[in-house]
Amino acid sequence: MHIDNSGRGSPPAPGSASGPGGRFRLPVRVYYEDTDAAGVVYYANYLRFCERARTEWLRALGFEQQALLADEGIGFVVRSVKADFLSPARLDDSLSVVTSVAGLRRASLEFRQEITRDDERLFVAHVVLACVDWRRQKPVAIPSAMQQQFQTYSIPA
Repeated sequence: MHIDNSGRGSPPAPGSASGPGGRFRLPVRVYYEDTDAAGVVYYANYLRFCERARTEWLRALGFEQQALLADEGIGFVVRSVKADFLSPARLDDSLSVVTSVAGLRRASLEFRQEITRDDERLFVAHVVLACVDWRRQKPVAIPSAMQQQFQTYSIPA
């Protein structure tokens, strides 16, 4: 483990992925705008970091959200979130948002996301997304091509 001179953690690698049962990692730097009056990351911003990671994960798999809306008429909406705040992140921390698929169903998928600073786990969330027909605002099956890609990132049972 490498710790830089500021004690705020070593910079994570750029958005990267690994194979079966893989995890997608997105680096995030904590800026002043991310912190609250106490100088720690405001609780809602952990969810913003997770949202960015899921968006970049989709992009890394070749799925642009605007194209999904325009071409397929589908979008993903958050159905539920369970979040555990374990330790605070602070100004200028270098973090990693680690994303894996914890469950995959016909019209929804569950993510397990962790935010870490070096080897320290700061935040863990389970986020369930529903695939929705954007025009009708009703659940719809995730296209099979997407299902196959998502399985690559599923955590082994």
